[in-house]
Amino acid sequence: MAMMRLRREDPRVVGSFRLHRRLGAGGMGVVYLGADKRGQRVALKVIRPELAEDQEFRSRFAREVSAARRIRGGCTARLVAADLDADRPWFATQYVPGPSLHDKVAEEGTLQASEVAAIGAALADGLVAVHEAGVVHRDLKPSNILLSPKGPRIIDFGIAWSTGASTLTHVGTAVGSPGFLAPEQVRGAAVTPATDVFAFGATLAYAATADSPFGQGSSEVMLYRVVHEEPDLSGVPDALAPLVYACLAKDPGDRPSTVQLSERLAEIAAREARGLGAPRREGMPKTAAPRPDRPTGRRAEEYAQQHTERRTAGGTASTARATGRTPVPRPPAQRTPAPRTPARTHVPRRTAGPDRRLLRQRLIVFVIVTLLAAVCIAVAQGSWPH
Repeated sequence: MAMMRLRREDPRVVGSFRLHRRLGAGGMGVVYLGADKRGQRVALKVIRPELAEDQEFRSRFAREVSAARRIRGGCTARLVAADLDADRPWFATQYVPGPSLHDKVAEEGTLQASEVAAIGAALADGLVAVHEAGVVHRDLKPSNILLSPKGPRIIDFGIAWSTGASTLTHVGTAVGSPGFLAPEQVRGAAVTPATDVFAFGATLAYAATADSPFGQGSSEVMLYRVVHEEPDLSGVPDALAPLVYACLAKDPGDRPSTVQLSERLAEIAAREARGLGAPRREGMPKTAAPRPDRPTGRRAEEYAQQHTERRTAGGTASTARATGRTPVPRPPAQRTPAPRTPARTHVPRRTAGPDRRLLRQRLIVFVIVTLLAAVCIAVAQGSWPH
């Protein structure tokens, strides 16, 4: 994890911890590297001054602390201390050395199938513990996964919520990261453990391809694709593609459980490590049909508006233009399964050569023409009998 020097406005001491470096900053606050008197290193998050008086943000911060306290096991950073009543609320967790999954892929390139499967198996096992505590992360993505020497760790439960809660903080506004949000989050429906499974599948796809399975674009375009289009898994290894595709199902009920994911990915990791690969399971296609090239920038927004208006009779797009908020595309009409392409059958090719019937016709014409020519020559020479 990259470290930066403290800025002039940064505190030097928070609670019983002395701060040494900046680890990062987000929408809620700043994360520092600190240490107590015994030398124990912690990652300490302090809420931003301008948000300290906002009760909604204080509640959100308190949820993150509550989630960290409820989760057991080594899948997350252990909570060390917290003060929710301070002028600037803060909490400290065990410092996890190592880069985020996002940074590792950005700096070193895509991971091998065995690495993706091993990381995925450990993450799935961690999500089991998260969900058993009654918590749904809601913002699982590569930047919220730290790769420590002891295995991956899930961090940043800032928008975590109890199972069954809505995903909307304001009408028509989705919470989370476009490209890793589940369709039900975009629509504002209740979140469940299956919501994290969708983000989990998108995260595995990123580790294998260095891109979201829904490509790149504005928030509007990304949200539209998540709800209405199939993922592009063309770069995902064959051993992982069927499982990733299952995680990205539009219907939460069609996604595998975290227990199934943990077991299956552990099996794939073992097979890949031995160089055996994983057998492809029937009934689970690897990729969707290739998507046509899409515009970017301003044209991408026009693309989202046109396609959203076409499917929703103009409701969502017109609301977005009036309010300036990210639109939430309406659910698509029920899709009918695409007809399967019948197996191609071998048709023996016909041998080359003229048709016999046509040959006979040509021969007869040739004989008649020859006889007529002979008669004409004879008449011209006056040798034809009278």
